[in-house]
Amino acid sequence: MSIDALARPLPYAGRTLPPPPPGCTFDPGDWQIIARFWYPIALSADVTEQPLGVTLLDRPLVAYRFEGRVVVADDLCPHRGMRLSKGRAIDDGRGIKCPYHGLRFAAAGRCVSVPAHPDSKIPARMNLRAYGAVERYGLVWTCLASLAGDPEERAAIPPVPHWDDEGYQRVTCPAFDVAAFAGRQVEGFLDVAHFGFVHEATFGDPSDVEVPPYEPVPTEDGFGADYRSTVGNYPHGSQVGEPGFLWLRRFRLHVPFTATLVVHFPGGGRLSIMNAASPVSARRTRMFSPIAKNFDTGQDPQEVLDFNLWIFEEDRAVVEAQKPENLPLDPRLEVHIPADRSSIAYRRALRGLGLSRFFTA
Repeated sequence: MSIDALARPLPYAGRTLPPPPPGCTFDPGDWQIIARFWYPIALSADVTEQPLGVTLLDRPLVAYRFEGRVVVADDLCPHRGMRLSKGRAIDDGRGIKCPYHGLRFAAAGRCVSVPAHPDSKIPARMNLRAYGAVERYGLVWTCLASLAGDPEERAAIPPVPHWDDEGYQRVTCPAFDVAAFAGRQVEGFLDVAHFGFVHEATFGDPSDVEVPPYEPVPTEDGFGADYRSTVGNYPHGSQVGEPGFLWLRRFRLHVPFTATLVVHFPGGGRLSIMNAASPVSARRTRMFSPIAKNFDTGQDPQEVLDFNLWIFEEDRAVVEAQKPENLPLDPRLEVHIPADRSSIAYRRALRGLGLSRFFTA
C-alpha cells in the first residue's frame, strides 16, 4: 500500500456536519474533512463545573462537568446568542447558567430551566449542540462530527505507547500555544534533521547532524518510521550516552495532526511522547503532550515539564517563522532532501485525505 493510496472513508462519513463557522480561516472543503477527527481541547484537570471556553477549528466551544462527566457543546446560548463560557456553574453544581437570562444547561447540553417561564415546556431547539467527549491521557478530547451519547469506542483517539504499562511515570504537559498552522507544527515534530541546530541548547549535538537513511512505512491512518542515529536524548549536563550506541526513535503519524515518538534509551529505557496539535484556527495551534517514561520514575514532574517546555520553545521559534504559514502539499512548491522522508510521507498522507486548497496555496 502506498501512502498516496491512504484515501478511505472518513470518520463519521455518513453524518452531516454543521457548516464551517462564520469567519472560518480554513477552506470550507478542507474544514469538512479535518472536523471529522478527534482532538484534545483541554487538560482534564482544567474542566470543572465552571464553564470553560475553548476553540477548535474556529468553532467556539464550552466545556463543563455535570455529575463528574464532561460536556462539550457550542459556546452559544440558543436564546439570544450569549457566550455560555461567560456564565457560571449553578450553585448546586448541576449545570451551567447563561449570564444573560439565566437559562440553565445540564447533561449533554440540555436546557433544563428557563427562569422567565418556569412552568412552560422547553422547546428542543433550546438544547445546545453537544459533542462526544472522552477523557484520555489526562486530556479532554472531542470531535465536531460526533454527538453526545455516541458510543465511546467510536472515538478514534490515537494511542500513547506505554501509557498503560506498569512501571511508567506519566506526565501530561500544560497546553502550549503556537502561532502557526497545526500541520507545520506536526511536521517539525517528525523532522529528524533539526536536532543539532534547533535543539543545540537542550539535547542536540551540532557536531552530529548527518542523517542516516530511514524509510517511512504506510499504516491505515498515516505511517510509522524507525530512525536510528548516534544523536542522544539526554539533557546537556546530565548523563552521557554509551559510546557508539545507536538511539532508536520510533515515530508514528496519525492523520491529520497527531504524532507519537518513542525514544529507546540505553539499558531498556523508554520515553514515549505524544504531540497532539489541536487546530484552534488555520494560524493558531494548541499543542498537548502526554509523556510516559520507565526511567527516573521518581523524578519531580515539574522537572519533566520544564525540560520539555524548553524544547517546545525551541521548536516554536522555528515554526512561527516559517513561510508560507500553511503546509504546501504540492511537492513542487518546496525543495526536498533525503532527510525529509517523513515530511514527504506526511504531506502525501494529508493529500490522501482529500485535503486541497488551503494546504497548497
